[in-house]
Amino acid sequence: MQYISTRGNTAPMAFSDVLLMGLAPDGGLMLPQSYPTIDESTLDAWRKLDYTELAYEIMSLYATDIPAEDLRNIINKTYTKQAFGSDEIIPVTKLYDNISLLELSNGPTLAFKDVAMQFLGNAFEYVLKQKGERLTIIGATSGDTGSAAEYALRGKDNIEVFMMSPNGKMSAFQRAQMYSLDDANIHNIAVDGMFDDCQDIVKSLQEDAEFKAKYSLGTVNSINWGRILAQIVYYFKGYFAATTDNSQKISFCVPSGNFGNICAGHIAREMGLPIDRLIVATNENDVLNEFFNTGKYTPRKSNETYVTSSPSMDISKASNFERFVFLLLDKNSEQVAQLFGDVRVGKGFDLSDKLATVTSQFGFAAGKSTHQDRINTIKQVYEQTGRLIDPHTADGVKVAMDLQHEGEQILVAETALPAKFEDTIIEAVGDITLPRPEHTIGLEDKPQRVVVVDNDAKAVAALIEQYVTAR
Repeated sequence: MQYISTRGNTAPMAFSDVLLMGLAPDGGLMLPQSYPTIDESTLDAWRKLDYTELAYEIMSLYATDIPAEDLRNIINKTYTKQAFGSDEIIPVTKLYDNISLLELSNGPTLAFKDVAMQFLGNAFEYVLKQKGERLTIIGATSGDTGSAAEYALRGKDNIEVFMMSPNGKMSAFQRAQMYSLDDANIHNIAVDGMFDDCQDIVKSLQEDAEFKAKYSLGTVNSINWGRILAQIVYYFKGYFAATTDNSQKISFCVPSGNFGNICAGHIAREMGLPIDRLIVATNENDVLNEFFNTGKYTPRKSNETYVTSSPSMDISKASNFERFVFLLLDKNSEQVAQLFGDVRVGKGFDLSDKLATVTSQFGFAAGKSTHQDRINTIKQVYEQTGRLIDPHTADGVKVAMDLQHEGEQILVAETALPAKFEDTIIEAVGDITLPRPEHTIGLEDKPQRVVVVDNDAKAVAALIEQYVTAR
């Protein structure tokens, strides 16, 4: 399988090369030339597989340049009971009669990002060893990507990590997870700004071809195809766990800011997984909600982005959205380049003439949740089921309940464990002691290592130059 850029000016590439590169040289996102189609008999066969076997069957369709035995070893090393707490890896548990949770947050950092990031860390290490190369990871996080990436990449050979986060905008638990790491290859950078500013710095450095080549820049943000690939797997596994045969259709409701997680669901649906609807749940930063209800995409400036109690979704420019728009526009890379070139300079675009296609052909719907909504939902779920959910998952449950059709079965993608957002949980249900895994007890008391910088790509570049030897 070969990969192409959404903007049409990058030569087709193999999986291993795409894995390391992050943003395409032409500024676009890499994706397969076409998505493989899965037939009924294959779905029947896959239904019987455990998580690692299913992951191999799906990933082998995309990572065709990695020998089968090596790919199996990477997957088996990644998805273990020790890392994710159970052999199921991602259990499905019932919340209400027709609303269940796809439990994605049982990994090392208690967030859904672990499912993809643990794979990415092992895949990076393998590919770099095969190529005899090293990699400088630059990333941006609004809360969970950073810790998941750092825990997956800490101590890895030939990898240096520079992770940006918006200064003071994450929860105390999220900051402690990242900043308390003392591995020599992990560098935390707090940027005076919002997540979108951090994301813009990543793109700016990635688009500097000379700097990118000189310091071997890659990324772990959702623009990295390896992350999307790993996430496709759990849509299939979740579907099989929630159904008894392939005649049944279910919907997924996914809390979303950067459009990475639900993009994987969209690809699973394109491959032939019987998904009815893909429901996007946003918080007050509702750029995606607006698009899927009006067809208008209007990214906002960082000073127009709300700081909310579901901080991992405090994003107003969904960088991964470009992969879907590419398909929506029939792979017209010239038009995609024009639209997202406009986005970069602060403009939006109007695809309202495509709205019927968005809903009927691609199955998308969207809703919005506010702070009071998530407080009410956390309280309601706790009182009715005895289960605590985090604020982002609460956004998903709230939107799922709002938009649910009669008889529709919805799987809500869990985002994180509630322990990561103690203040919000206590506001919702009262002063309780939140359960947390043993390895996270006392995390906030550990010394923290972080460098605070201005919102300036040059300041981040200077840090990279300080720690990484140029090629």
